Amino acid sequence: MQPLCGSPADTDPLWQDVQYCTQGIVPPSGHKADCLKTTPNYVVLHGVPVSTHNYLTVPACRITGIECPFLLTPNVANYWHEAWENARGGGDVPVQYRYIGLGINSQAARQLDQLHIHMAGVRDSTQLRLQALDAAGRVATNPSQWGDPQYQALVTGTQGDRTYRILRLPALTANLFALLNTNVVRRFGLQMAGQTLIVVPRMTPTSFDNAFYILNSDASLPSGTITCDRLLVY
Repeated sequence: MQPLCGSPADTDPLWQDVQYCTQGIVPPSGHKADCLKTTPNYVVLHGVPVSTHNYLTVPACRITGIECPFLLTPNVANYWHEAWENARGGGDVPVQYRYIGLGINSQAARQLDQLHIHMAGVRDSTQLRLQALDAAGRVATNPSQWGDPQYQALVTGTQGDRTYRILRLPALTANLFALLNTNVVRRFGLQMAGQTLIVVPRMTPTSFDNAFYILNSDASLPSGTITCDRLLVY
């Protein structure tokens, strides 16, 4: 396969895990990943620390991270949708936590250079805060509004409150990377590499409420953040 970002010969440990799962190639270290699910488009692996609410959805092709231009093309797989379908209750690799969150870090905040979507938990307070903002009209419902000031809000995570741009979508059918690039990155003259992106399914006390909160932040925002780790529970 031709490289999309990076090279198939790269020695990134997460990329080597993908090659082991998809091709049976054991890396020089001898480490054999626990391949929880393998498909032509992606694999699901344990996150670190290993728990029942910490997994990764990782593309089966070489994509370094959020900055890769291939993610903006029509041919890219919908990794966010796949992550949700696996992580949800009844999925193949369900996240065992009251509320679920999906996230990807910016280039500077990540430790591994193979794109990976974290499948983890979120605190009750995060889910309830987003619902309260939604009820108050503080959540954008059109991607073109995503960066408007009235749809930026503080959400409490580890190390205090951070500002996020918040959008609500009825499904994960659109390319979230492309939506972010068009409506935030290009609009404000930012860099894709500096963005973090988090998906929090809207829930009732007992079930999925047929909507997703899409959160974005970066260092250009007051109290912004470049990592999804402040909101996710591993």
